[in-house]
Amino acid sequence: MVTSFVRTVHPARIVFGRGTLETVPEEVERLGRTRALVLASPELAELGDRVEKALGPLAVARFDGAAMHTPVEVTTTALEVLREVGADCVVAVGGGSTTGLAKALAVRTGVDQVVLPTTYAGSEVTPVLGETADGVKTTRSAPEILPETVVYDVELSADLPVAMSVTSAVNALAHAVEALYSPDAEPVTDALALQAIQLLARGLRALPADPRDLDTRSDLLRGAWLAGTCLGSVGMGLHHKLCHTLGGSFDLPHAPTHTVVLPHAMAYNADAAPEAMRRIAEALGATNGQDAPTAVFDLIGRAGGPTSLRELGLAETDLDRVADLASATPYPNPAPLTRDGLAGLLRRAWAGERPAGSSTAATAAATARITEQVVESVADTPDPRLRHLLTDLVRRLHAFAVDNDLTQPEWQYGIDFLTRAGHITSDTRQEFVLLSDTLGLSSVVDLLTNSRTPDSTPSAVLGPFYVEGPPELPQGSDISRGAPGVPLSVDVLVTDTADRPVPDAVVDVWQSDDNGFYDVQLPDLDGPVLRGRLRTDAEGRLRFRSILPSEYPIPDDGPVGGMLTATGRHPYRAPHLHFLIRSPGHQQLVTQLFVRGGRYLDSDAVFGVKDDLVVDFTPHTGPDGEERRELTFTFRLAPA
Repeated sequence: MVTSFVRTVHPARIVFGRGTLETVPEEVERLGRTRALVLASPELAELGDRVEKALGPLAVARFDGAAMHTPVEVTTTALEVLREVGADCVVAVGGGSTTGLAKALAVRTGVDQVVLPTTYAGSEVTPVLGETADGVKTTRSAPEILPETVVYDVELSADLPVAMSVTSAVNALAHAVEALYSPDAEPVTDALALQAIQLLARGLRALPADPRDLDTRSDLLRGAWLAGTCLGSVGMGLHHKLCHTLGGSFDLPHAPTHTVVLPHAMAYNADAAPEAMRRIAEALGATNGQDAPTAVFDLIGRAGGPTSLRELGLAETDLDRVADLASATPYPNPAPLTRDGLAGLLRRAWAGERPAGSSTAATAAATARITEQVVESVADTPDPRLRHLLTDLVRRLHAFAVDNDLTQPEWQYGIDFLTRAGHITSDTRQEFVLLSDTLGLSSVVDLLTNSRTPDSTPSAVLGPFYVEGPPELPQGSDISRGAPGVPLSVDVLVTDTADRPVPDAVVDVWQSDDNGFYDVQLPDLDGPVLRGRLRTDAEGRLRFRSILPSEYPIPDDGPVGGMLTATGRHPYRAPHLHFLIRSPGHQQLVTQLFVRGGRYLDSDAVFGVKDDLVVDFTPHTGPDGEERRELTFTFRLAPA
């Protein structure tokens, strides 16, 4: 299916690594700027000092008043400082508050921005600005809002307290999650979002054990960068709307609010975006039947993050007002937005309840339990190979049923199909082999088992018409026993891969008659015809006579034939001659030689044709003037 999408790429320079703070002067000069206003916040005064020191004479002023939710009155004060000193750029160090202030100044004056994030907000790589005025937070997007350069220094976040690290990382996680079910979702952003989720989840799991581990901090920072890139590429939905309402109108802390709301917003949308939720759960490494919302909730809980709006200071009496504000203006979202639905979401988030999960997720959890029970039941199988095969088979069969939402009638039809295949199978009619052949499974197993060396003759499927113990015949015999058809003389050589003859090799041959039937399909036939067992001579040669094989339909009067009809496939095999060759010290070779120019070579019903097995059955005229064919070929056997 062709997917249509539009992707807008926002240009920005990213500098990522350890100790990259020292590159800030170069980045300012690279922009052609000479007068930088350093932005920080009171709690990051020491980092502000480091940035000022690194900038040296490029730093002309400092403003430490950045505040959460970017109040316009703070921006106004900073704007006065910027204009007073004639700054031509801003260098912001900190989290979302200082980044927001830098953006607010840039959109008002056109100054360039160099941002050094110390948290995992991700807003530094988005062209989005959220500002608060008169208790209401609004957002806007414009190209000039996007910072020109972002300097990620892993060391700057190493001292970020665990509690703040967790909420900041989940804030970034929210960007990636909502991007996957955004109406603007497209393949590149999807890939970035899934990688961001993997990195952030890994970092959050490792963070509590060793908060200063720079590999963990690198995972979190890279995840935040990718998540922020997603936020800048697609529109956000319910989660971000709720968080902006709670932050702007009720003064709740930005990142902790995202942390609490995310799993509940995901649960609200779970049934409407099942594929996105499946991918999120997979990226999170969800286990034990978790769906995506519960996996996020549990991840937050294990990392020590907040799980209720109540602990963030929201009064229960404010819940109705939040629901009214969040439902007042329509905006894109996978699930329909209703006031009652939002009120229920908010009540659960306020109380800190674990999301119940979607109905789809509940079913998935139940099926996962069944799968694990079955796998556990074969865990003590003594044969390790059998244990592995059964375990993998169970998992794949169960996954097939779940992935395709298999219905009871569909399952029953499959059982009936196999039952009919069993009833029709006999010593001379192998319907299950035919099913394997027509699904290409026989050819796959043949390749895995037999085609191991490039110097040996390619193998092919055994087919359903081989009969063990064919009649022993001497060299030069006519295996057709007078059956009508174009006479064929066969003169083949059997060697090893070094071209040394293989004497006394046992060669079973069999084929269809001129009408496309094998002898086992003709119960009134007297004895085996067009099949036999011969041996190569001292020079490895084998000669016998037969008739030219013809194309033929595989048996299509049973369940397999019904499947072919239902799928619009024909039942014909390209004309061929079967060989099964055995010799001590060599691998057994099961193969077929196909008549060059024969019909159905490009659409063989059992996918058995290989280019190297399509050979000349050379025509010539016999003494009596009738058409004859000759086949010469060299079979090369691989060593055992």
